Amino acid sequence: MTPCTPLSLVGLLLLSQCSSGSVEVLTQRNADFAARLYRAVSSRTDDNVFLSTFTLSAGLLALVSATNGSTQEQLLRGLGLTGLDPQTLPDLFQNLRSPVTNLRQGVAVLPAQGVVVAPSYLDLVQTKFGANVQSLAYTAPQEATDTINSWAQERTGDQVQDLVTKLDPNTQLLLATAAFYKAQFSPSFNASFTQDERFYVGRYLVVVVPMMFRAGKFFLAYDGSLKVGVLKLPMAGDAAMLVLLPDEGVDVTAVEQEVTGEKIQTWIRQLKRTKLEVQLPRFLLERSYSLRDVLQTLGIQQVFQEDAETSSLGGVRLTQVYHKSVVSVDESSDDIVTGGGASASSTLPPRLTVNRPFIFIIYQQTSGGVLSVGRVIDPSRK
Repeated sequence: MTPCTPLSLVGLLLLSQCSSGSVEVLTQRNADFAARLYRAVSSRTDDNVFLSTFTLSAGLLALVSATNGSTQEQLLRGLGLTGLDPQTLPDLFQNLRSPVTNLRQGVAVLPAQGVVVAPSYLDLVQTKFGANVQSLAYTAPQEATDTINSWAQERTGDQVQDLVTKLDPNTQLLLATAAFYKAQFSPSFNASFTQDERFYVGRYLVVVVPMMFRAGKFFLAYDGSLKVGVLKLPMAGDAAMLVLLPDEGVDVTAVEQEVTGEKIQTWIRQLKRTKLEVQLPRFLLERSYSLRDVLQTLGIQQVFQEDAETSSLGGVRLTQVYHKSVVSVDESSDDIVTGGGASASSTLPPRLTVNRPFIFIIYQQTSGGVLSVGRVIDPSRK
């Protein structure tokens, strides 16, 4: 890749194109990191999964700016950002922070009381990443816990509570991320057509859940190699949801291990418009994670060790990364719903009923940037 360095006035004419290319690379790398993180988390549980990967990426990129030397190099490698200049990452990330309708999020870098934070880093984190930097007295664990949880509630409109429950009094540095996303489909599902239907959690477990319904034109694709259908559901603003529904008899875990940033882009390119009736369960997911061990499996290790090079944060090591995110998916919308019932045509369109475990990906349509990734095993459970 040619370095983006304008050498003359003529080069200035190419600067915007060069910068745009770098933003595209960062978007692609972030999507791939989102997929790797999701696979690492989902492989450790048989339950529902939800990660606001964009929020977590913002926190980890803010951490990159506090590190140096081999710690920074390893962090960049773990995030898949090798080859990008860490000095330009904050400005590049600014281009990804376009407002997302209905997303409330927060990032906090939380050193122990007494840790000297470089003023330049404090300004950068607040300006470029919209993050908070606050020193906490971890020697008073309950007080620190209450402070973090109050911050998470404030940033998410009281939707994320109990981000942390127990803190180590020897904590040196925490990274906390919280997010709430209210799905708002456009066009929306009509609540008057929602009815209770069976959802097949497993061979021997069936639950009855509210199943939303809409008939119309949708974008659909099919991946024959993975035996999975891909449905696009546009949302308010610039967002959209991809629903990955494996064929009957295909385990959802077999599909998720093949999810990559490149695969997501391939599915989006293959989508074709078709008439369809869609049934999708209403669900609310609230998931909380301590990600130190997961991030270490992705190659991010030194920042957690005593020899961590964190010059902007007094040389302390990162103790833990906390992430909690909530997503609400239902019929609510600002749209005036005028239809969405069964077709009046003599020939009904095919019906896609999402009545077994599935994966969903929320992304920005313009940039292709991944906002969050989740898995619904049982929509009746948070």
